[in-house]
Amino acid sequence: MAGHSKWANIKHRKEKSDSKRGKIFSKIGREIAVAVKQGGPDPESNGKLRDAIAKAKTENMPNDNILRSIKKAAGSADDANYEEITYEGYGPGGVAVIVEAMTENRNRTAGDVRHFFDKFGGNMGTTGCVSFLFNRKGVMIVLKETRPDADGVMLEALDAGAEDIIELDEVYEIMTAPDDFSTVRESLEKLGYLFESADIEMIPVTTVSLADEKHVMSLEKLIDNLEDHDDVQNIFHNYVSD
Repeated sequence: MAGHSKWANIKHRKEKSDSKRGKIFSKIGREIAVAVKQGGPDPESNGKLRDAIAKAKTENMPNDNILRSIKKAAGSADDANYEEITYEGYGPGGVAVIVEAMTENRNRTAGDVRHFFDKFGGNMGTTGCVSFLFNRKGVMIVLKETRPDADGVMLEALDAGAEDIIELDEVYEIMTAPDDFSTVRESLEKLGYLFESADIEMIPVTTVSLADEKHVMSLEKLIDNLEDHDDVQNIFHNYVSD
């Protein structure tokens, strides 16, 4: 169920992404900048930067944009110090929601995120109030049309160090421990794998459905507003449609 929800969320995001491409590139550019400031501009020695670049490529971010983001961060005199902050809460109908943000103004971002929770029938809580309902995993999505040999994918992924491979109608979901994510991804890239998505995710342990259509609509509005916020990088939840 969690796997199905993950792929459904990716398809939903990609369907909307054409009109939001610039915002997506801007957010990934911020991830690249933070990685450069933390570990330097050389991806060979900066694993976090390699992961950010891989994520940029899954979103079809042009190489020129990636290189420009790296060079800008490496030579930037910008004193803005971005913090990585996680917010947790419950959306309408008791859906658990985790929001990951990068911000140079903690008070502004916290106020905005709390406002969205309140406006759309949710409640932002304290750290840890819903994270126990999720497991942190590396997740790589591979289209089956690019790798039709399911047994081959299973063997190659496990040999690379993956924990689990979930076969769905259209894709394989390759799961890893967070610390193994980069190694597994890079090993599979060397074998020619192309990823629809490759990132560290919060995977729900249990999922919930919503019987009230008003709750569904409110949850969609909450997620849409959070996604539109410049400081919000990732949103995870445990809702699945029936």
